[in-house]
Amino acid sequence: MPEEMFVNPIWHALKTRQSQFVRDAGIACKYETDVAPFAAVGSRNEEASEALRSLLKAHEIVYSMGEPPVEVQGLKVPGMVAGLQMVFPGDAEIAVTGHAAEVEILELSCADAADMVELTTIAFPGYFRIRTCEMGTYYGVRVDGRLVSMAGERFKFDRYVEISGVCTHPEHTGKGYAAVLITRLLEDHRRDGWLSCLHLSAANQRALDLYKRLGFEVNREVSFHKVVRS
Repeated sequence: MPEEMFVNPIWHALKTRQSQFVRDAGIACKYETDVAPFAAVGSRNEEASEALRSLLKAHEIVYSMGEPPVEVQGLKVPGMVAGLQMVFPGDAEIAVTGHAAEVEILELSCADAADMVELTTIAFPGYFRIRTCEMGTYYGVRVDGRLVSMAGERFKFDRYVEISGVCTHPEHTGKGYAAVLITRLLEDHRRDGWLSCLHLSAANQRALDLYKRLGFEVNREVSFHKVVRS
């Protein structure tokens, strides 16, 4: 298990499998702003923080994982959210949910980006951007033409692909949509030789229960740090 990569997955994703999205200052990097609001430093020191600051626009907000960047003039770390990192064991059975036969799963594209941003804004405003759709495969469920549930891929590093963007409109929860979509992604990853992981807020008990039920295991506690160029 690539423990070093799990500590700082944003850094390793941007430096390897997702380098096409990077804005890079060597010892600091970030995703392009319209792709995702995430950044990373290679080490925790003032030089790296100053490099990160140089990549951000005035008042731009990004999020980092692991140890927070050192605060320097013009770069502040005003908040933190406790989270969990989970992995799906490579030998775990992929459960078939009871709703699978009832749901039409649609593969989404960037033509659906506006609908995807609108839906995810309900659950986690600001995290999903107009080009996040380029980061991987996304699946969704539409009801009467309206996108009501989705899930897809975000960070990619080593053999791991992160499942992210899991969101269901409040009017359509309890129908098993999220489980069906996540299962489809797990099947894709198993077929293609990848391993699945994900991140969530530690306070999101409903999501934690779902992921455990599907077979994910907690790998570590993580911290998401809000970073702002002031």
